[in-house]
Amino acid sequence: MFNIKGFIKTSLVDWDGKITSVIFLPHCNFRCPFCHNKDLVLNPNEFENISIEGIDSFLLENRDFIDGVVITGGEPTLHENLPDLCRHFKKLGLLVKLDTNGSNPEMLRYLIKQKLVDYVAMDIKAPVSDAKKYHISAGLDNLDIEKIKKSIDILKNTNIESEFRTTVVPGLHTVEDVIEISKSIGKESRFILQNFSPKNTLDDKFTGIKPYQREELEKMAMAAKKYVDNVKVRG
Repeated sequence: MFNIKGFIKTSLVDWDGKITSVIFLPHCNFRCPFCHNKDLVLNPNEFENISIEGIDSFLLENRDFIDGVVITGGEPTLHENLPDLCRHFKKLGLLVKLDTNGSNPEMLRYLIKQKLVDYVAMDIKAPVSDAKKYHISAGLDNLDIEKIKKSIDILKNTNIESEFRTTVVPGLHTVEDVIEISKSIGKESRFILQNFSPKNTLDDKFTGIKPYQREELEKMAMAAKKYVDNVKVRG
């Protein structure tokens, strides 16, 4: 049985160039204070399970225009049956995209090796060179930065499409942080800067923070382009 807590039938923004359906899995091992899916992280049992049969019915009825599914969370790699879920959608003839925080490189490597994912988006919370800042951004006292680095290396050295993305939050991230992150992911990577959304945040203190202006994010993107060829601002 798959523990699915959310389902968006149609999305044009979760996978560039693709029309997708989005699957939400519960639980997360991070406690990012700016997370806007806090109920899915902290109180997943308050959501009813969504049947895979109902999802399949929609996907099969609309397979003419649905390109694939995005599996997000929470943190999907916490679920041991994630490979089975990916395999299930692949058997329906759909592309599969995974959203992950990169904390489970073993699962990530397995999914890629078994050809169960077609695209991976990995969130990078802060420069991996600054463990203290990464702990703060991930909301954890202890975090194995080496696992994050391993996941970055896996995606840098795989043939499947991928992107690294950072949610940029005033007070947590500066242009210098963006530059350091861009240095760590490699010249040929795809790097997405996402604007922070001050709604329903896990830490209530972040609800009142004013996001960066678009122009400020564009300046950060320009600085990152010295180290990464493909940089984009999203949101």
